[in-house]
Amino acid sequence: MPTECIQDSFEFGTVDGREVVGKFDGGVISSDAGALLLGQASRATGIVRQFARCFSDARVPEAIEHSVETLVGQRIFGLALGYEDLNDHDQLRHDPVLAVLAGKLAAGRKDCAPLAGKSTLNRLELSRADHTTRYCKIGHDPEAIERLAVTLFLDAEPQPRGPVILDLDATHSILHGEQEGRFFSGFYDCYCYLPLFIFCGRHLLAAKLRRASADAADGALEEVRRIVAQIRERWPNMAVWLRADSGFCRDDLMTRVARTTLSTMCSGWPATSASYARSAGS
Repeated sequence: MPTECIQDSFEFGTVDGREVVGKFDGGVISSDAGALLLGQASRATGIVRQFARCFSDARVPEAIEHSVETLVGQRIFGLALGYEDLNDHDQLRHDPVLAVLAGKLAAGRKDCAPLAGKSTLNRLELSRADHTTRYCKIGHDPEAIERLAVTLFLDAEPQPRGPVILDLDATHSILHGEQEGRFFSGFYDCYCYLPLFIFCGRHLLAAKLRRASADAADGALEEVRRIVAQIRERWPNMAVWLRADSGFCRDDLMTRVARTTLSTMCSGWPATSASYARSAGS
């Protein structure tokens, strides 16, 4: 007779007169229930929905199983929960909590999971900015994505009484494989990328992935120009200050800051700065 190797329960003796039994009939479960708070935050702010609007979808509508908003939400929430690799989603596509976060509890077709696997998400991440291809029909608008981060900041904050202070920083993202563009950083003593971040308080306004061979301030001037221009579309006379460490002490960036500051001081706002400009003979 064949050996029966499959058990539906395991006995672990008794404790205080009660049997301890391990069983596998609990159904589909998740260890990420706390992530439901992320879903509440996303629905309240509309961040995932607004981000999904930065993508275009050229797929045949009646053949779509996973919408762009579902794909984008699944990837964002997965990253927030620490699942960085796309391979993780071959299991996560069955996770009930992630399905709740992505807003899709059941698949439309019998041969599909509620959420997308690694191959479908990979096509999303390989989307082209300029056009779609035969095998990747989802595109994205880089300028819309860049503007979204600043728009979220402007919508979340009332017009401040004081200046908007932009914090510039470069940090390292350690690499453990042979990723394209990797470079050894003598400062951080590892192979890494050197992304550029720009914050205003707790709000992230820009994030640029760069090779570690780049100067700390590479691309900072262009990002500052873009962010300041968008801020002044909403708040025309707002003073904008830059705060950064010595890695950003470069002539082009400092010259731009000096010109922007002088222009704001002479515009009559704020009053203290205007008074200082007059007393200095500006």
